[in-house]
Amino acid sequence: MHEEPAASPLNEPTIRSACPEALPQLTAGPASPGAAAPQTGNPWPVLRRLLAVFEPFILALLGVMLLASLLPARGALAPVAGAAADAGIVLLFFLHGARLSREAILAGARNWRLHLAVFAATYLLFPLLGLGASALPLFAPELAAGLLFLTLLPSTVQSSIAFTSIARGNVAAAVCSASFSNLAGVVLTPALVALLMQGAAGGGVSFASVEAILLQLLLPFVLGHAARPWIGEWVGRNKRLVGLVDRGSILLVVYTAFGAAVVQGLWRRLGLTDILLISAACLAILALVLVATWWTARMLRLAREDAIVLLFCGSKKSLASGVPMAGVLFPAAAVGTLILPLMIFHQLQLVACALIARRLGEERR
Repeated sequence: MHEEPAASPLNEPTIRSACPEALPQLTAGPASPGAAAPQTGNPWPVLRRLLAVFEPFILALLGVMLLASLLPARGALAPVAGAAADAGIVLLFFLHGARLSREAILAGARNWRLHLAVFAATYLLFPLLGLGASALPLFAPELAAGLLFLTLLPSTVQSSIAFTSIARGNVAAAVCSASFSNLAGVVLTPALVALLMQGAAGGGVSFASVEAILLQLLLPFVLGHAARPWIGEWVGRNKRLVGLVDRGSILLVVYTAFGAAVVQGLWRRLGLTDILLISAACLAILALVLVATWWTARMLRLAREDAIVLLFCGSKKSLASGVPMAGVLFPAAAVGTLILPLMIFHQLQLVACALIARRLGEERR
């Protein structure tokens, strides 16, 4: 027996306001969880458009890692590259704040059981799994720290919403849950790092780290959100430019971080076995969370459309937030190794969720 779904609190203009960069990739989903899903035909075109966003970026990430391995920033160039990466992080979080719709967060609060379940999966279940996995005597210490770090990050926005749409879920609730996860992550992820990663890869509480969080993450985010009435429309109109800035900032941080790690002997410390072990751990964590979120939705007797939201929003970790956060929270020489598990997990979650979303979408045709 399923609970009668509540009316969706968000309409399409609000969804566009909350996440304008994702809407062009979505099929026309139901306006509310209880509405009949329209027959949009084959979901593969939507899936191809979604994956097309990430494939060039992943290739660019691999290319930047190779460049940093062969030609890392050394000597006088290193502080210049570090300053440019810091500036990119500030700009990235400013744009994150400008894109977030306050209306979407407030309006979506009515579906509180679903949003609490997504929040619990993101900031309770994932960290518990990360603590358990990182404690296993299988990984190099820096990779174990990276594995724990990825479990402390917020959910994605764009892919969570797109996969929810492909699976014929409650898109409006996905917008709200993913946006709230990212908003909370600006504060919660640094707090969890301070609490759970004391001494790991240089993580922990210090005046310098608190100052960096405030000045490079929180302040730009707040300023960007405060400026939304003036620049929000421009950001919405220039999605491609904003996306290039996003990705360019991440690539710059990856180059700087990997370059510093290579100078410190990254590839002398890690081998193929280490990479395979961390990949297996990422896959295991992802599988456990996917099963746990779907089972939790059934236990809570959520409507199918809301269960899909919990499945996709509760199982994701954000590369776009994780890379710049790592650049702020950890020493430059440690960041390159720390973000390796996150980059692996990012690819695994895209492939797994693409297959699941297609299967769920076909079941409703």
